[in-house]
Amino acid sequence: AYAECVRSALGAAGLAAFEVRAVGAHGQTVRHRPDVGFTVQLNAPAHLAEAIGIDVIADFRSRDLAAGGQGAPLVAAFHAAAFGADAPRAVVNVGGISNITFLPGQTQSTLGFDCGPGNVLLDLNAARHLGTAMDRDGKLAQQGRTDGAVLSQLLSDPFFAKPPPKSTGRELFSAAWIDAATRENCPPADLQRTLIELTARTIGDAIERWCGSAVDVIACGGGARNPVLMRAIAAAIAPRALRASDEFGIPSDQVEALAFAWLARCFVRREPGAVPEVTGARGRRVLGALYPA
Repeated sequence: AYAECVRSALGAAGLAAFEVRAVGAHGQTVRHRPDVGFTVQLNAPAHLAEAIGIDVIADFRSRDLAAGGQGAPLVAAFHAAAFGADAPRAVVNVGGISNITFLPGQTQSTLGFDCGPGNVLLDLNAARHLGTAMDRDGKLAQQGRTDGAVLSQLLSDPFFAKPPPKSTGRELFSAAWIDAATRENCPPADLQRTLIELTARTIGDAIERWCGSAVDVIACGGGARNPVLMRAIAAAIAPRALRASDEFGIPSDQVEALAFAWLARCFVRREPGAVPEVTGARGRRVLGALYPA
């Protein structure tokens, strides 16, 4: 699948394989346990290099973990390069997990951290009750109402109050986590709407607490395509403006992919990719491993 994606991109760009210096292939995270020092991404970079004839850079997280970091989030340095401005701003990537990068302008260091679930719980609930991979356009959520008692129970999880650096994943935010806080008679549409509010509220609370001077917020990731979620986030961060990364020339569902291409370029140049203030590592490290063509 990755090889076909690379071939498609080469064709669209009108490039031959030998014209591309490297491919950054992160893989799919299936287990992330920085508390015990490991992270697992499903990937086959040797097979990819063999199939496409281009150097492949993979395994971006493990060196940061080895240096005492969380190995996540890794996109903060790219966010600074792509979206940095003189005025303070926040970037929120709503993938499976939501992560925030605070770009303080010229006043202090970049800050970044996972703040909680993004789409992961929304997708789980949609799979359970719609039999689909997602609640496309938030249609199920639009039919529901926020259950205040369930929302309060969800928000009481200690993760939300932890200070950065911090990262999380499906190990915490799972179907079992939802079930532990959900009343049996909570209708699926109400639960979906409540999970929308959970994602929006935790983003808004985190920005207020850790990125308070931000004048605007840039949204990216798959969640930026959910209009119900975007309206909820806009309300949660008000009076700050919510802007899509598309305004800056990067489609919202391509920001993370471009970030790992950028990290691959850092590896090729032997430049550090992570921000220690974000991951908690002992210092800046070159991230990734090379699988030569």
